[in-house]
Amino acid sequence: MIVLGIESSCDETGVALYDTERGLLAHAVHTQVAMHEAYGGVVPELASRDHIRRLVPLLEQVLAEAHVARTDIGAVAYTAGPGRAGALLVGASFAAALAQALGVPALPVHHLEGHLLSPLLAREPASFPFIALLVSGGHTQIMCVTRVGAYELMGESLDDAAGEAFDKTAQLLGLGYPGGPALAKLAEQGTPGKFKLPRPMLNSGDFMFSFSGLKTAVLTAARERELSAQDKADLAAEFQEAATEVVATKALAACRQRRLSTLVVAGGVGANKRLRQRLDAAAARQGVRVRYPEMELCTDNGAMIAFAAALRLQAGVAAPRNDGAFAVRPRWPLQEL
Repeated sequence: MIVLGIESSCDETGVALYDTERGLLAHAVHTQVAMHEAYGGVVPELASRDHIRRLVPLLEQVLAEAHVARTDIGAVAYTAGPGRAGALLVGASFAAALAQALGVPALPVHHLEGHLLSPLLAREPASFPFIALLVSGGHTQIMCVTRVGAYELMGESLDDAAGEAFDKTAQLLGLGYPGGPALAKLAEQGTPGKFKLPRPMLNSGDFMFSFSGLKTAVLTAARERELSAQDKADLAAEFQEAATEVVATKALAACRQRRLSTLVVAGGVGANKRLRQRLDAAAARQGVRVRYPEMELCTDNGAMIAFAAALRLQAGVAAPRNDGAFAVRPRWPLQEL
């Protein structure tokens, strides 16, 4: 079966075609970074309007690349949440209308489940069970995954997500939008240790996170004196060291507790080079295999939505609809699946 996947939860419009027999056929993503840059963050109304403009052209693009006709589509999957309500409604209404027109089921997909399962699309996919580390702009969570649809939340951030902390710290340092990649690039020019920042909850004995205090420590350091260009690079490097140390340490501790030898990393922050270096080095010492999605699938995309829906169909845990009705859930805990 060919599944069409549609992702529109925030500021990327993603469309993809996944075949349950042949794998990923084609996918395309349009990012709104340039549009939101002038505002220093996502403007929900502008995001929703841009999704409307992009969906049809992206659909035509992937159909042409995959040499697939609309009538070959067997199901239409869409992100139903979590995310920004207006953006979600664009993708959901488009998917429901297209599915009804084609006479095929529409499948609502949890955005985080898409990220969580996306490493299984990699050239060297993981196998169940595994520990999953979800690190993005909106979420930082550690999950124990035993099969499709079976996700146990072990820990999450009590305040800011890791990606959000990266973005806010970048803003404090006067960097551009999106802040996370800009901060990581600046950190390459700095020396960690020149500034001393805390490692929040590193030794808490659980798998919870907190990044608001780390962000405040950066603000305090920045206010103590006027920062030179090198100071900013050093502060960025120390922040990245602190954040990645906490995340990597807790993820590997979860593997030890559950005696699992596979760690899956997903979400936009999973593309951070320093985090990958830390995880790979610590995992090698512990005898754990780390699996990442392909770099192009770290950010939001339709491929992960189509893939998650296909796996749910094959596992018999999907909830397809073909009555044209749809709903979105801007707030939707993954453990409710």
